[in-house]
Amino acid sequence: MKPGEAKLPHLFEPARLGRFETRNRIKYGACCVSNYNTRDGFITEREIARMRVIARTGCGIITNQGAYPDPLGEGKAYFRQVAIFDDRFLPQFERIAQDIKANGAVAIQQILHAGRYGGIDLGYCIQPSDVPQTLPHFRPPKVMTKEEIRECIRQHAEAADRAIRAGFDGTEITSFMGYLLANFNSRFTNQRSDEYGGSIANRGRFMRELIDGIKQATPDNPLIVRLNGAELMDQWGGNTEDECFELMQQAVDAGVDMISVTVGWQEAPESSIGRDIPPGYWNYLAERAKKMFPGTLITFGNRLPDPRMADECLRDGMFDFWEVCRPLLADPELIHKAAEDRLDEVRRCIGSLNCLSRLFRDLPYTCTMNPALGHEVEPEYQVTPATVKKKIMVIGAGPAGMECAISARKRGHDVTVFEKADRIGGNLYAYASNDLARPDDLLSVIRHYEVVAKKLGIEVRLNTEVHAKFMRSVLHQYDVCVVAAGAKIDRRRFAHVEGAERMLDALDVAHGRVQAGKRVVVIGGGKIGLTLAESLRKHQQAEVTVVEAEKRIAGDVKPSFKWRHASWVEELGIPCRTSSHLVKVDAEGATIVDAKGERVLIPADSVILAAEMAPAHALFGEFEWMVDELHGVGDAVIPRGLEQAIQEGFRLGVRL
Repeated sequence: MKPGEAKLPHLFEPARLGRFETRNRIKYGACCVSNYNTRDGFITEREIARMRVIARTGCGIITNQGAYPDPLGEGKAYFRQVAIFDDRFLPQFERIAQDIKANGAVAIQQILHAGRYGGIDLGYCIQPSDVPQTLPHFRPPKVMTKEEIRECIRQHAEAADRAIRAGFDGTEITSFMGYLLANFNSRFTNQRSDEYGGSIANRGRFMRELIDGIKQATPDNPLIVRLNGAELMDQWGGNTEDECFELMQQAVDAGVDMISVTVGWQEAPESSIGRDIPPGYWNYLAERAKKMFPGTLITFGNRLPDPRMADECLRDGMFDFWEVCRPLLADPELIHKAAEDRLDEVRRCIGSLNCLSRLFRDLPYTCTMNPALGHEVEPEYQVTPATVKKKIMVIGAGPAGMECAISARKRGHDVTVFEKADRIGGNLYAYASNDLARPDDLLSVIRHYEVVAKKLGIEVRLNTEVHAKFMRSVLHQYDVCVVAAGAKIDRRRFAHVEGAERMLDALDVAHGRVQAGKRVVVIGGGKIGLTLAESLRKHQQAEVTVVEAEKRIAGDVKPSFKWRHASWVEELGIPCRTSSHLVKVDAEGATIVDAKGERVLIPADSVILAAEMAPAHALFGEFEWMVDELHGVGDAVIPRGLEQAIQEGFRLGVRL
């Protein structure tokens, strides 16, 4: 037994799913789709390479991504979703099933008919009733006839049969995120007056017939159903939690082998899996399911990224399997690190939802924390031994610099990081210190770099600023210089503003180097401005106004998090003056020209500049003739976000 397995005995305990034994109580969840495949539904080498990595994660059960079951594509939710409506798709499914089983896991194929969110190539979607979309990018509904319902069930059963013939051990159907199964189950989208609508028994009829159809087609193989423990659709008249559990009872009575308890729809006005939701927040739903259905396997993992917490839940009988997806996208070695008692090295999923932001815009999903995700098939993204060992200096211990240093060190280079501050993390520390969502998620990134740098023997020299004079003192000692010095607040655009010198630097305030007053105006409604404004309002009870030149705030915020900032601003009562420009700063406050062209004085003790960032371009000119190779990464090149910093640092590190 490995040392970590002894510490997490419930997680690594063998179990069973139907007639199959599982080596542990960990289930890899399907994560919807990857968008790595062809437009006509065929699995690509890119997808097979990704799933080969997933197959090696050490999970006891692994679920392949959702495939749509109908030839028209009414069930197709994403441009590059895989299909399973015909035998011609099976050869690639066979390869994935073989990889999963060769690595000791039970192989499950998810069948995903998107219903209300489907028909992406058709211009319409199908659903039980004519309920208009609440999100404008989805397609107008077409009501399913009884004949179409029966045909849909037949298509699911045939898809399940194909999956088993391809070598999968079982299948899964899903209502997660508001797909077709959820559309029939929910009062919101099912307003039919026939036997498929009305009462909760009638609304669950489609699910029961679906389970029965698949069970008849694959009688010897387990069937899993993903069902909402909470829809979060109260605003639209969706199911209550009690109704959700009544529907689970119907699934149990219909003979399903396992229930995966999920939370939320795409349309839900509340968050369910972002970092603004504390880990363990939804555990009560799984616990309720297990108490209600003790004879049915329950799997759960919504916002439950920590193996230690999962082990405690298993110990306490809250559920039978830990279902994990995004944490394994962030770090495919998570389970192995847990088994080897190396959890301090884990790249934690930080819940930034970059994956969903891209997926919902029909792009291949990527991960903020894992720059290799989606590039497993490309040799250029593999960390391989360097042909020539080099001495590398990295200027800046933020995410870009540390990522580059770690990747380069793994290749065998001698790496030293220089950081002018007294800690690593760069401006990420400023964001994390003021984040209302969950600061510890962002701080975990910094802790990861600290631990891994120490274990790899990377020297980090803190309180050391690198400038031209310093470079001359170490001339010819390094083969490579990587500028990862980040960016700073750019005052040049505001040089014309009367009293501009009075403004505080947003990063100085965010880092705690400068204190703001009780009445604050923040110039700039982007990431740093909003994060700081929200923090000052909530933690210091300051009166805060945000002034933004554009029509909308949060212009540089990830799409899946824009709404959260808008919600916080509203909840905290922070006025946002958009389409407004600063013209004067004095002892009374900030004078702006608002959207109507009128001059308005906003009383303030402190005016904080958070509008634009300037990269460290000057260093490139200063160092050009002082080192053999000179490179730049992250905000030192162009100020952007954490994802770009990590990805660029990694990509440079693996090719130096």
